Amino acid sequence: MSQSYEENSKIIKAISDPNRLKIIDILSCGEKCACDILEHFDFTQPTLSHHMKVLMDCGLVNCRKEGLWSYYSLNSSNCNKLIIFLMNLVTDTNECICKDKSKCNCR
Repeated sequence: MSQSYEENSKIIKAISDPNRLKIIDILSCGEKCACDILEHFDFTQPTLSHHMKVLMDCGLVNCRKEGLWSYYSLNSSNCNKLIIFLMNLVTDTNECICKDKSKCNCR
């Protein structure tokens, strides 16, 4: 697989939080200002900043600054790589971890 288990486990850990999953769902509609995202939650702006930092650090979310405002969007390329990794993980592919396909119990 092109991405390592370590890289992807970091991403999966980041999205294991239900608030972060909701943020990804919100951003799937397009770029949003932090204030627009915050409207969907009952927590403070510093808590949102923490969640956004985690999502940016693992590469799923991009941020651009415009004056005092922060605008967030999904990193589509990295989201697609995660989807492909997960699909390959649960599917018997040529990239199966088993070295000898004749003895592979992946089927």
